[in-house]
Amino acid sequence: MSLEDVSTADIVAAPLETLSFVLPARVTFSRNVFVPVTNICRNACGYCGFRRDIGDAEAHLMGPDEVETLLQQAKNADCTEALFTFGERPYEVPGFLEKLEAFGYASFLDYLYDLCKVAIAVGLLPHSNPGVLTFDELERLKPVNASMGLMLETTASVNAHQGCVGKEPELRVWTIEDAGKLRVPFTTGLLVGIGEGWGDRIRSLKLLADLQRRYRHLQEVIIQPFAPKPGTRMADVASPSSEVLLRTVALARHLLPDDVAIQVPPNLVEIAPLLSAGASDLGGISTVTVDYINPEHAWPDVADLGVALTERLAIYPQYVRAGWYSEALAPLIGELADKDGFRKKRAETGDR
Repeated sequence: MSLEDVSTADIVAAPLETLSFVLPARVTFSRNVFVPVTNICRNACGYCGFRRDIGDAEAHLMGPDEVETLLQQAKNADCTEALFTFGERPYEVPGFLEKLEAFGYASFLDYLYDLCKVAIAVGLLPHSNPGVLTFDELERLKPVNASMGLMLETTASVNAHQGCVGKEPELRVWTIEDAGKLRVPFTTGLLVGIGEGWGDRIRSLKLLADLQRRYRHLQEVIIQPFAPKPGTRMADVASPSSEVLLRTVALARHLLPDDVAIQVPPNLVEIAPLLSAGASDLGGISTVTVDYINPEHAWPDVADLGVALTERLAIYPQYVRAGWYSEALAPLIGELADKDGFRKKRAETGDR
């Protein structure tokens, strides 16, 4: 079946056996290290098991030496991407800035900027997921990031986001659009199963498609299933079914421009059916760190996935070729990227 031959209504309601399309010509992934700089966050989403309150025994803020040690470990393990993840605008939480000042910083943005520079010096391409940012904040971080990201999650108002100022859809859309204005290669996505319906998913994907047609900066859209976490408000809510995920991936491929990769997380889903439905990327896979957002789901070994994979960088090939990166990143990208913008082939493996 060709996606051009179906409608959104067909994809939502048609028999599953009809939602099988041509497999992607190439399935990509990156080798990364997950750097959870802090789990302190101004939001308190109903599904999040990562966030901790400032006084919690498990609350943390990684120090510069701790981060550099982890980055060096990742470099030694042949990673190319440093995924910087943390709670949104943690400095708005009372008590956080005192922790930051112990490292000699008054601004968390300055701290992140310097951590990105350390990653570049070590030989890793930074990809920051900083939550909602202003235009000026994005512009500040752009020179030291190969790409950046912010999950849209949904344009719907859902109970899972009740009381979370940073999950107002308009704020997230503004950040994604500002990244487009700044020509930042960008990752976004939907979180499926948090209370949204089919109409919400379609509206979210159409909005992202419109942004891509205007700015051409969305390198990938993640279709990520909600996974319940003990101790959260949504601990007893079931994950979306494999059928819902397959239909959502097919919708994404149908609605989004062809130059946007559809990404699915290989530690949370069975990838083969989703590749048939339009997915073509597996995101970052780490041999160094767990998925700190979903630590109960181990990363697979890429050799066990049963599909030929092409290794990419944190910045997608089309943006490498177009030069969507700063002078600070140019030497490292030149070292890591082949002539097509993927990772240079390594003699010791069969991967690209």
